[in-house]
Amino acid sequence: MSGCPGRGGSSSPAVAANAEGDEIEVLESCDVLPTAPEEHWKALFDKMSNKRSNSFRRAILQGSRQLQGRPLLEEPGLSASQRLVRHIAHETLPRELDRKWYYDNYTCCPPPWLILAITIAEVAVFVYYGVLLDRWVLQVSHPLFLKGALVYHPQLRAQAWRYLSYIFMHAGIEHLGLNVTLQLLVGVPLEMVHGALRIGFVYLCGALAGSLAVSVADMTAPAVGSSAGVYALVSAHLANIVMNWSGMKCQFKLFRIGMALVWMSAEFGRAVWLRFSLPAAPPCPNPSFVAHLGGVAVGVTLGVVMLQNYEQRLQEQSLFWIFVFVYAIFVLFAIFWNVFAYSLLDLKLPPPP
Repeated sequence: MSGCPGRGGSSSPAVAANAEGDEIEVLESCDVLPTAPEEHWKALFDKMSNKRSNSFRRAILQGSRQLQGRPLLEEPGLSASQRLVRHIAHETLPRELDRKWYYDNYTCCPPPWLILAITIAEVAVFVYYGVLLDRWVLQVSHPLFLKGALVYHPQLRAQAWRYLSYIFMHAGIEHLGLNVTLQLLVGVPLEMVHGALRIGFVYLCGALAGSLAVSVADMTAPAVGSSAGVYALVSAHLANIVMNWSGMKCQFKLFRIGMALVWMSAEFGRAVWLRFSLPAAPPCPNPSFVAHLGGVAVGVTLGVVMLQNYEQRLQEQSLFWIFVFVYAIFVLFAIFWNVFAYSLLDLKLPPPP
């Protein structure tokens, strides 16, 4: 306990005056937050005031944070909903200060609506096509599947909405089941912590990167499924755990990361197998697997920055702008590629569905 800076009144001013960039980490590592003297909070506030959100900074400045002295995992007498919020805090946040801040301020208002709404829409579209085509397993093998208005098809790439709408179409119930499971298990907790705006941004950036990657790297293939958006969220979450291994307090970390990788590998393997199987609607090939890779690329870049900077202003994070710039360059390159490369390469595309 004596190694925690700011605990005594004599050491804290020196720490605050001579702190380097890692002082925030040292200050946040204190076990007993509310009983720390005023100088401790002032030093922490001074270091974080230009990085944290306004609500976070006001709470520290006004002393309105009623944090418990013991670690969050040791809090007794919690209700089921409080235990759920505590569990999610330890699943997603690497710092005890952030976990207690989230636990004290989470109100479920608004609820995690975005991932649930996307999931409901995906299931509804799948059921609609299941009834329409009278097929539930490998719907993509039906000759009419690619005629839908949502599928990304290389011959219809000028219809810009298809670069995002393809996430609502799935190759079959096995494809939908794998995606929806990962989407709910990872996406809902992340949205509860980071909000719909950030998680929606990562998800949609992953989905757009996926379809653009298909249009660049697998130019004759269509694309279906929400795998790119799901992989963006899951890969960002896994990378965040690995990068903050000692701070993450979720149980069985190694086992759960292994299970997630096995699950993702199984889904990716299914996509690769389907892509190189005999086409269901020749001469058009089966849907591409490249979208998965585009989602992973977004997850380990933009996604990680989003998840690592809880309650911090992203516009002041240089790494965030670097990845935004790289992403924008990729999008512009893919647009020019779609406009000019197909004709310059004299590529033989499958006929429109």
